[in-house]
Amino acid sequence: MTGFEPRIGAVVLAAGLGSRFGAAPKMLAPYGDRPMVRRAAEAALASRAAPIVAVLGAHAEAVRTALAGLDLMLVENPDPAAGLSASLRLGLAALPPGTGAAVVLLGDMPRIEAAHIDALIAAYAAAAPRPCAVVPVSGGLRGNPVLLDLTQLHADLATLSGDRGAGPILKRRGDVLEVPADPAVIFDVDTPEALRG
Repeated sequence: MTGFEPRIGAVVLAAGLGSRFGAAPKMLAPYGDRPMVRRAAEAALASRAAPIVAVLGAHAEAVRTALAGLDLMLVENPDPAAGLSASLRLGLAALPPGTGAAVVLLGDMPRIEAAHIDALIAAYAAAAPRPCAVVPVSGGLRGNPVLLDLTQLHADLATLSGDRGAGPILKRRGDVLEVPADPAVIFDVDTPEALRG
């Protein structure tokens, strides 16, 4: 351990249009006994990360209802068509001052559990020097969620645009810590068929 433990929050991105999913709101699709977005938020809440921000956009009222009763800070993206980058920036900006890092979760990854998030936090806390990001890897593929060091990546994150997250930034950096993970980190739902997979 490095001694200093920065505040680590989490951002659940749940603002997407889900256009490949069809007419029904993707974030509300059931996975097991709960909507996908609620599963993601509950995983974040059960982890060491705090506080938890959820970014809503498309179908905001329905997603807000699905998240009712959870201790979340809700932020609404007024233009979800602007893409994932806008939601990411809004979510990170909503974290309290002094937050040193954030775990970013996608609302359409229902197999993510608190243990996945805590593994990223533990790897980050134990690393010296601190990496700019901690990324889970399964089967040779980088997955999600990811932990971002907000101090090191602040300027780069401010330049994001379109429907892309921090992936392009992290590909250019040599100080990304990769940690082995199970296939849940590469399982996301873009179509109704994927829910059955």
